[in-house]
Amino acid sequence: MSSSAPEVLGAGSNGLSVWVSSRREAAMANSTTPVSFLAPPLEQLRHLAEELRSLLPRVRVGEAQETAEEFNREIFWRRLNEAAMKVSGEATVLTTLFSKIPSPSPQETQRICEQVHIATEEVIAAYYTFPKDQGITLRKLVRNAVLDIVDGTAQLLDALLTAPSQSPENGDLISCNSVSVACQQVAEIPKDNKAAALLMLTKSVDLVKDAHEEMEQAVEECDPYCGLLDDSEDNSDSHHNEDGVGLPSNRDSYWSEEDQALITPCLALVRASRASLKKIRILVAENGRKDQVAQLDDIVDISDEISPSVDDLVLSVYPPVCHLTVRITSAKLVSVLIKALEITKASP
Repeated sequence: MSSSAPEVLGAGSNGLSVWVSSRREAAMANSTTPVSFLAPPLEQLRHLAEELRSLLPRVRVGEAQETAEEFNREIFWRRLNEAAMKVSGEATVLTTLFSKIPSPSPQETQRICEQVHIATEEVIAAYYTFPKDQGITLRKLVRNAVLDIVDGTAQLLDALLTAPSQSPENGDLISCNSVSVACQQVAEIPKDNKAAALLMLTKSVDLVKDAHEEMEQAVEECDPYCGLLDDSEDNSDSHHNEDGVGLPSNRDSYWSEEDQALITPCLALVRASRASLKKIRILVAENGRKDQVAQLDDIVDISDEISPSVDDLVLSVYPPVCHLTVRITSAKLVSVLIKALEITKASP
């Protein structure tokens, strides 16, 4: 295990460090130590899963490790990728041991649990060496990748607990594959903040595109007279106003004429949101510089608000429509779009 790992994890991980130390001491003890000294294999797996999950909140909010050394991007990515591949390898070994009969002994379980823990801790330790000045957007991508690895490993342990010593067709190998996929994705993370910003902007464009297409489809499929003509005798006598005119029995499932008057401008606003995000992405791709770390982070932060605001607007126009809600969500989206375009324009 990296000598810096305990410092990186801090006092919050003392329980885990003590657990690992106790495991090592047990392994180094006299060979005459009775097997019963060690916890049963499944209990060891359960304990390791709990300890790994206890690390997740600290990874989510943890700060970068302060160091006087200049950050070396090449060394960082090599270290993170090697640590991730180590977790993948240990996960495969763990799965293989618990996917055959007989189950591994307490000593074998102790050894592999310790190796899984050490490998996972090395991934976390590598993440904590990534400084914020390299870009908040990129650091979030690294953090999410590490969280996927740690959580995926804990889920693998859960699968082994529920179906130990079973055939390879069971869920433990599927979980193992999920860990491997999470580890392999580390190599796909953008290597600078501009590339990270473009990735996040592309995702936002795709989300708004989906919302736009969904709304267009809803408008095309809408029948404004749905429910006005009902051949059912059961409904024909039960829905009348004072003048004897039949009222639709599903008034909450169609757009009234007043509602339809709102649809066109709302659809245009969603279309403008999609176009604005695409324009912002083009501007960042053509004019953004890798050293504009803070500016790129600001653009991504405000652009991230566009998709949720579009979703709110789209949801608000589904019947039954509250016109006040539509106006509020529209105003919010317009405000976000203006701010996003202003911040992008102000970036040098």
